[in-house]
Order: sequence, then C-alpha cells, then structure tokens
Amino acid sequence: MQVLVGDIGGTKTVLAIAETDADGIRLIGDRRYASRDFASLEAVVARFFAETGRTCERAAFAVAGPVQDDRSEITNLPWAPSARDLEQALGLRTVRLLNDLEAVAWGIAALAPADFEVLHPGEPNPAGNACVVAAGTGLGEAGLYWDGTAHRPFATEGSHADFAPRDDREMALLRWFRGRYGYVNWDRVVSGMGIADSYDFLLERRGAGGSDPLREAAVEDKAAAIATAAADGSCPVCVETMQLFMELYGREAGNLALKHMAVGGVYLGGGIAPKNLDLLRRGPFLEAFFDKGLMTALMRRMPVKVILEQRAALFGAARFMAAA
Repeated sequence: MQVLVGDIGGTKTVLAIAETDADGIRLIGDRRYASRDFASLEAVVARFFAETGRTCERAAFAVAGPVQDDRSEITNLPWAPSARDLEQALGLRTVRLLNDLEAVAWGIAALAPADFEVLHPGEPNPAGNACVVAAGTGLGEAGLYWDGTAHRPFATEGSHADFAPRDDREMALLRWFRGRYGYVNWDRVVSGMGIADSYDFLLERRGAGGSDPLREAAVEDKAAAIATAAADGSCPVCVETMQLFMELYGREAGNLALKHMAVGGVYLGGGIAPKNLDLLRRGPFLEAFFDKGLMTALMRRMPVKVILEQRAALFGAARFMAAA
C-alpha cells in the first residue's frame, strides 16, 4: 500500500510517500518545506505532488496540535486543516489527521535499535506503559498504554498544563514569562522558543545590560545559536540557559513518566535532544528526571531513550493508516 505521509509543524513540513507491506515501511522521496512559506497544508501538498510527479489515493498527516473529528488547528502556525477539505482540494480518496506526538508514538515500533540513544537503561518492562516527550519548536507529549497484547498510542496536550516553579530563580522566571505572555505552560518554557526567552530572562537577571553576546550575530535560529555557544563555552549566559533548559526538560519528562507509569520506556523526540546528546548525558536532565521524592526509585526503573530518527512521525503516520 502507498500512502502520502506528512509531519506538519510550526517550523517545517516534511512529506513523503510511504510504502507498507509485510517487510515493513519504506519512505520514498521525502521533502522538507518551511511551513510559513505556505498559506495552507493543501498548498504544500500541491507543491510536493508537482515537484515529485507522485500522487496517492490515501494520506495521513501528523499535525502539531489537537485533532478532533479529523480537524485541527496547528499550534504555532495559522493553519486549520480538515481531512474532508483536503480530500476535496487534492482529489484524495481518504485523508486522516493525527497529533504529531501520537504519530511519533506509532512510529517507535517501526524503528531499529540503532535509531535510539540510551540515556538510562533502567529496568525495561515490555508490558508496561510508555510515553513520548518531544522538545522542538514547541513541546509535545503522548502516551502508549499496554492493552495486554500491544502498545496503543494516544495523544495528549499535557505540555499546555501550568508551568510549576520549584525555587526562587524559577519563580522569577515564571513572573518574567507571565509579564510577557500571560498564561505560562510547559510548552512555553521547554521548547526552542523557551530557550530563546530564558536566555533573555537570564541576561536581564545578570544585569548584563548591553553585553548581549548574540545581539550582533543576527542569527536566524536563536535557540540553536544559544545551544552552540553553550557547547563551546563561549557564552556564560548561554551555558546557564541550556543548563536551566535541561533541568526543566528533565523535570517535565519525569512528570509525564509518572502520570503514565511509563515503566515500558520514556522516549525523547523532537529536534533538540539529538543535537544536544552530550549535555543530556552530563547535564542536569537525568538528575531532574529522577528527583521525584518517594517515587525516585520507581523513576530509576524507567528506561530513557532519545529518538535519533527524525522521520519517526512519518513512519508512525504510515502505521496509523495501515491500522485504520
């Protein structure tokens, strides 16, 4: 079976043709587009068809936002795709939408051991629940419950729950974010946009005034520039920013793992984790993940892995369509 699959996010849209059969899933002709260069998902798909000369009767799109009744409003992007509208506009027989983190959860079973980096081996229980938490442009979260036979992925919008500070610095961070944005959730703080904003907060807190190391750099991706400067030690504020980010990322990953009783595994998706493996290993991420009081021993039983395969959502969209 051939299916058009897509991973639709606030920064990028990736499309491919997935061939599924008894031997597995193969992705053909995957292409990446800047999401904000297009007015709609229909426009991106039309470009893909025109450039590749390929068409399909079926499509499954993983979208960064809640999906209800095959409709969605994409977080951090002014698109509101509808499966029925896509079918009509593109001449497709069947279109399905699913949350992007749900798609990543579906994709885990299609990946090989080499597609993961083990941060903490834990004591894996194959018949236990699992979860996925992914920091990128935003923060996404999904679960996989064990039904007695297999893992069943499901979507959540848990990253939009209230951000909870733990100490005086984080209380100040919360007040700073609240002054700028009003409501403050984990998505706002543990994400690429959160890295950029936390850098601004720490710069102000240090009283650095005009000595902003990135101000003159004219960088397109501020979060990536901060991570690079932190890795080479050239910017002390960047180092502190990434340490703070990893601590908060570890804490929220631990929150999700507890709520899902994820003894089957905790998977880190998104673009930030694979690019910062050294910091994940030696930084405060795991310490914050484990630090759950009476539940610390339970947390240490949970395997923690980074998903290295950036096309996991595409594989997952194909598995989702095959299951449907």
